[in-house]
Amino acid sequence: MLLKLYEKNNNPNDLQRIVDVLNDGGLIIYPTDTMYAIGCHGLKERAIERICRIKDIDSKKNHLSIICYDMSSISEYAKLDNNTFKLMKRNLPGPFTFILGAGSRLPKIFKNRKEVGIRMPDNDISREIARMLDAPIMTTTLPYNVKDDVEYLTTPELIEEKFGNMVDLVVDGGIGGIEPSTIVYCVDGEAEITRQGKGILQEF
Repeated sequence: MLLKLYEKNNNPNDLQRIVDVLNDGGLIIYPTDTMYAIGCHGLKERAIERICRIKDIDSKKNHLSIICYDMSSISEYAKLDNNTFKLMKRNLPGPFTFILGAGSRLPKIFKNRKEVGIRMPDNDISREIARMLDAPIMTTTLPYNVKDDVEYLTTPELIEEKFGNMVDLVVDGGIGGIEPSTIVYCVDGEAEITRQGKGILQEF
């Protein structure tokens, strides 16, 4: 099922439909400021486990990431010191994943690693979904390998054709990108770029 959305002025009923799918434990594919991603309600453990199975992710070994709407919601789900807060405030919304200590409000599946990736994409569709959900969205990139045609990662109709049977809804937000986010590791209070992606980190 493909649902067309726009950067601005979307029908509130369409957004509510997406939120209802997530609240029911469903999975969506949706646009971010980097690549299209698979997402679910970040506090529903069974939905998170479903994504881990699709991606063949071991939650004990792989970082799990969530999308938050704003800085105050980030501080609910992750541990932030002052310097990290300032750094994130300077660079978000943007194409970054900040690795932080996991807060106590996250489900047990995150506690296996005690760390969580935090995203606040510069994409109004994904942030509006997170705002209306009033909860984080657990997020991960689409499963793909190097043999895949890149259009199956960027073109909503082809994404729906290839991955639609894995999820409950595909959100068409236009042509997506192919460059991943920049990963910034901040757990020990120092900011270290562990993967350079689309985002160019601005120091404060």
